[in-house]
Amino acid sequence: MSKYQFLNRDLSWLSFNKRVLEMAQNTNLPLYERIKFLAIYSSNLDEFYRVRVGTYKRFTELAPEDKKNLRENPDIILKKINAEVDRQQNEFGRIFTQNIIPELQDNNITLLQDEDLCEEHHQFIKDFFLDNLLPHVQPILLLKKQIQPFLQNNAIYLAVKLFKKPGKKEEEGKPTKIRRAKYAIIKIPSHRFDRFVELPEIDGKHYVMFLDDIIKLRMKVLFPGFKIDSSYSFKLSRDADLLIEDEYSGDLIKMIENSLKKRETGLPSRFLYDEKIPKDFLRFLRESFNLHNIDMVKGARYHNFQDFFGFPNPLSPDLEIHPFHALKAAGFSENKSVFKTIGKKDQLIHFPYQSYEYVIRFLNEAAIDPKVEEIKATQYRVADNSAVVNALINASLNGKKVTVFVEVKARFDEEANLKSAREMRKAGIKIIYSIPGLKVHAKIALVLRKGDKKDYAFLSTGNFNENTAKIYADHGLFTSQELIISELKQLFDYLENQTPGYTFKKLLVGQFNLKLELEKLIDREIENVKSGKTGHIILKMNGIQERGMITKLYEASEKGVKIDMIVRGICCLKPNKTYARNIRVIRIVDQFLEHARIFYFYNNGEKDVYLSSADWMNRNLHRRIECAFPIENASIKQELIDILHFQLEDNVSARILDRKLNNLPIPNSEKKKQVQSQNTIFDYLLKKELKKNKSETHSNPI
Repeated sequence: MSKYQFLNRDLSWLSFNKRVLEMAQNTNLPLYERIKFLAIYSSNLDEFYRVRVGTYKRFTELAPEDKKNLRENPDIILKKINAEVDRQQNEFGRIFTQNIIPELQDNNITLLQDEDLCEEHHQFIKDFFLDNLLPHVQPILLLKKQIQPFLQNNAIYLAVKLFKKPGKKEEEGKPTKIRRAKYAIIKIPSHRFDRFVELPEIDGKHYVMFLDDIIKLRMKVLFPGFKIDSSYSFKLSRDADLLIEDEYSGDLIKMIENSLKKRETGLPSRFLYDEKIPKDFLRFLRESFNLHNIDMVKGARYHNFQDFFGFPNPLSPDLEIHPFHALKAAGFSENKSVFKTIGKKDQLIHFPYQSYEYVIRFLNEAAIDPKVEEIKATQYRVADNSAVVNALINASLNGKKVTVFVEVKARFDEEANLKSAREMRKAGIKIIYSIPGLKVHAKIALVLRKGDKKDYAFLSTGNFNENTAKIYADHGLFTSQELIISELKQLFDYLENQTPGYTFKKLLVGQFNLKLELEKLIDREIENVKSGKTGHIILKMNGIQERGMITKLYEASEKGVKIDMIVRGICCLKPNKTYARNIRVIRIVDQFLEHARIFYFYNNGEKDVYLSSADWMNRNLHRRIECAFPIENASIKQELIDILHFQLEDNVSARILDRKLNNLPIPNSEKKKQVQSQNTIFDYLLKKELKKNKSETHSNPI
């Protein structure tokens, strides 16, 4: 048995989401930014239950002898998950009720819940219900073992307990049968109406109410002849994993389309209920919907807090974070050809600090350049009405040969990717769909020109998505290096034909040499330490799970290699153990989502730096086509190293991860200045832009 220990990936992820929740109580942030973090936390947790918990539920149904083959007992992990979520939900409720609501009130914004309503608000609610909601709220009576309505995934419902009103005999004092409780459910139509309704302003004060509460107040209209006893909210999350039985046979696209239809009808993964519901009422619901105890998760009065992304701000833009305006990249000129700029030297863009327009310009220039013969690109997650897709379509309409590899198995983006693929195919673009058994996660584009003209490429840590590029921190490299271009041609050839025999020397490609070369780079640091030299590794990624790579890092730590890690999400490496004494793990959660993957190896002072599409998760290293690429231009390399050091010095937004998955604040002495790395990176890049502008002004005097 190995002496090395590993953290559970899903408990580690919950630790990351707890850090997101902590941001909601950071009083240095504007109020509505903190509300946004509550929404992010809730959205994250919903997806977690739909995907990861659904997987564990399937494991719990295995035969006992099959469970023994699993590394961890799924029943135990599920209990730990639910216990941790319960603790976090309690903290969520505390932040919401004790911090957010009072601060809203301090700013004359009241979220009405149990307060007495004035006559004007009563009349508004009555009119709003009758004029808007009534046609869309249809109660369904529950008759156990007779009527079992289908619960839509993540929809909010009110469970209602009611009794028939007394008849004439009861009113006359005559004996009647004991009245039995009836139960019904009402679906909240938040798919048709905003979850939050603004009520009339009174004396400069603003009022907002949950759609749920408006329906509760007028619910008696829906049940004539009944007296409403009580009502409580609940929702059901369903398993969202697409189970495609055999990717290697039949029409994969048709199978995915059929699986998408089944996603919203998947098995229950969580029944979230109001913790104040009486036990007998809850038991009736559980039995009515054929649920199990393991499905039941205690929650608060309200659900679907991701709806707080749309919480109205009558004082906007007050109480919000200042709008962010992306910088111009110092290496590019406004009126100069993108190709000519890249042809002179590699260019690196840092999103979202610098504008994504350079990627769009790169593709648009390729679409109209008469010397461009062919464009190849991968697509994993694209924006709605994508400027990237439009540029590729324009290129095809202009007579360029365009080939796009579309990954139709990108979770929750399958439908969008199929739609954009159809649009591109109509324009004459050659579409290559998913490879059976693999996902293509590499973010690469290649522009090939006629004859001996220079070719160009773009390689990135993030998706071809101009919307997420405004909030995801990523890096993208423009290059005309011949060896990288040559190997990208090989990679695209593999994607088209899936024939073996390709060799990569510059690029580290998943399914070919990625894991092997990363192990060699770690081994080299170990050897340098053995020979009395310095060994240092800096790894930035979203998640690390693969045990072989973690074991290799443990070995390097034991040999004396210093390892600094910036891991935003899942971290199965266990810090603070004897064999991990030289490993420090931090996580940064701030305004932008840290999404980049950067691998730094000291290499006896040569300092090798790679950017990558790949995390060190099992899926990335074993089931995906990924692409890591070297940064060889000295100034660009130093820029990335500087950015890594800004993040390692962060003592504001960064937290140290310990072996118990706690997010520990970084000790900060009074003498040490505060470093919030995202602000520092912005200032660093701004100085470069201003220096370039100043240089251009001097060289082009008026």
